[in-house]
Amino acid sequence: MSSEKVETGATKATGAPHGVPVLGASGRRIVYDENGKPCRSCNTLLDFKMVAGKQKASDVTSKTAGAATLASIAAPAQQEPKDCPPDVEQLGRSSWTLLHSIAATYPETPSQEQQSDLKSFVNIFSRIYPCWFCAGDFREYIKREEPKVKTQEEFGKWLCDAHNEVNVKLGKPKFDCNLWKQRWKDGWEDGSCD
Repeated sequence: MSSEKVETGATKATGAPHGVPVLGASGRRIVYDENGKPCRSCNTLLDFKMVAGKQKASDVTSKTAGAATLASIAAPAQQEPKDCPPDVEQLGRSSWTLLHSIAATYPETPSQEQQSDLKSFVNIFSRIYPCWFCAGDFREYIKREEPKVKTQEEFGKWLCDAHNEVNVKLGKPKFDCNLWKQRWKDGWEDGSCD
């Protein structure tokens, strides 16, 4: 598919108005807000710049789009100055880091109040997350798979499963959820985090 594909009718999933690009330079679908403007926190910086007219779609071929996507994953700080609003990738990485860190510090045997607080937090997080498109997906996940908050282990694995669902949607590999504590709490057994 060409990164210059233009939608002829509005699409419900992305909110794309008539005659605007549906796919960005990265190959991802462009997400628009309720006013038909590209959602900064729902799109990659590359795609946002393309739709905003600061990056021509023709400047990014499908071959370089793949490289640009890989480069944005490997070295996000080089593409976007630190004092700019986050794009969907930076926001996602930061949010998952926060959520997994919460799981890692959640009590192993939480009180009823702590369980209630965490459930409330997860539900509120799903309603206020800056990328409305992503937030909707997370709310749907929570409806299907209620947050498991009875123990640290249970919540850590529930969160890992939620993260893996996003990884699959993005074409990324699944993480082995049996290793979540090594990744987010204790560090790797090989001592590389010590």
